[in-house]
Amino acid sequence: MTKLDARIRDLLRHAYERAPAMRARMDAVGITPADIQGARDLAKIPVLSKDALVALQREQPPFGGLLTIDSSTLPRIYLSPGPIFDPQPPPEDPAAQLAPFQYLGIGKGDRVLNTFHYHLSPAGILLDEAARACGATVIPAGPGNSDLQIMLMLSLGLSAYLGTPSFLMALLDKAEALGHGAGKLPIQKALFAAEPYTASQRQRFEGDYGMKTSSVYATADLGFIGYTRAGLQGFCIMPSLYLQICDPGTGAPLPAGATGEIVVTTFNKAYPLLRFGTGDLGALAPAPQCAGQQLLGLYGRSGEAIKVRGMFLHPNQLSAAARHFPEIRALQAVISRPGNRDVLTIRVELHDSASAAGIGEKLTALAQQAARLRVDAVEFVAAGTIEAGGRKIVDARKWD
Repeated sequence: MTKLDARIRDLLRHAYERAPAMRARMDAVGITPADIQGARDLAKIPVLSKDALVALQREQPPFGGLLTIDSSTLPRIYLSPGPIFDPQPPPEDPAAQLAPFQYLGIGKGDRVLNTFHYHLSPAGILLDEAARACGATVIPAGPGNSDLQIMLMLSLGLSAYLGTPSFLMALLDKAEALGHGAGKLPIQKALFAAEPYTASQRQRFEGDYGMKTSSVYATADLGFIGYTRAGLQGFCIMPSLYLQICDPGTGAPLPAGATGEIVVTTFNKAYPLLRFGTGDLGALAPAPQCAGQQLLGLYGRSGEAIKVRGMFLHPNQLSAAARHFPEIRALQAVISRPGNRDVLTIRVELHDSASAAGIGEKLTALAQQAARLRVDAVEFVAAGTIEAGGRKIVDARKWD
C-alpha cells in the first residue's frame, strides 16, 4: 500500500464516522470505508457538485453535515456564491500552504502589497497569513485606489505584489503615466490568483520589469490547489490535496492527459470534502515534473458559473435579483474584456408595455449585493434578443 492510499483510507474512516453527510453519501450507494482501500477506489463515491453542496447546507444548516469539529472552534467562516458557507479550520499542515511564496522567495525583509479583498471571501486573509508565515510584512491594501497603491509602492519600497494580474497591469499603466516606469518601481515578485495569467502579461512583468512571478489556482472551498513554476506547464498541486480528472457527466476518472472536470479530495479532516467537483476543466500530466501531481492547465468551466474579477458569478444570483422585477421577461450577463479589466453588462428584456424607468439602478444594486461584483452597465434589449433557454452568463472575453 502506498502512502497516498493509507492517507485516503484514514481520511475515509474519519469522514464516515464523524461527518453525517459523508456517511449518507456512501450509504446511498451501498459502500463502507472497507470498500475504499486507496486512490483507485475513490471513484466508488459520487462526485459532490457545488450545487449539491448548496442543497446539503440548506438541508443541514449551516455546513451541510460535513464539518467534523466543534463549529465554535472555527477561526473564520466565509461566503461563496450559491450561497455556500465555507468553514475555514486551520490547515493540518500549514507549511504546505507556503510553497508558492517560498518559490518566489518571499520572506523576511519583503514588504508585500496585498490587493485582494479581506471580507467574506478568503483570498485576502489566506494570502496575508501565508506571506506573514514566511516572515514578510503585509500591507493590506485591498483593490482599487491606484494612486494610493502606487504611493505605497514608492514610499515603502514594496518588493512583492499579491493580486490579479489585470490589476497589476493597471497599476503599471498608471505608474508609467506618472513617470514611474520599469526600473523605478520596487516590485520584484508577484503572486497572482483569480484570473488567467496571459503570455503578454508575463512578458511585461518578467521581461520589461524583471519580476519573478507565479500564479495560484485556488477556490474558496479548498484554498490553494496549485501554483505555477517557470518552465513548467500548468500547476504543481499542493500535497494537502488529491486531484482526479473525471467525466463531467458520469464522474468516472479519466486517464492522465485527458480533459475533464477537476475533482478534488482534501486531506483536511476538519472539513473533509471528498470527490468535490470544482466545475473547472483540466488535465493531469502523465509524467509530472513536480514532486506530486501536475495539472497541465485550466480549460474552462463545466458548469454555468463564471469567474469575473476574481469572484464567481452564478446564474442563481442573477435569477435572485430578477425576481424583484415582474417587468423583466429575460435577463443575461455578458462578460467582456476590452482592456485589462473585466466588464460586466446585464442585458434585460422587458415584458410588452413595461417601463424601464428605475429598473437599471435597482437591478444594479441588487445584482451587486448578490454577487459582490460591480455591474458596469445595464442594457435594455428588444424582445427575442436573449435566446430562450440559452446561457444566463455569456463569457465574451478574449485571452491572448
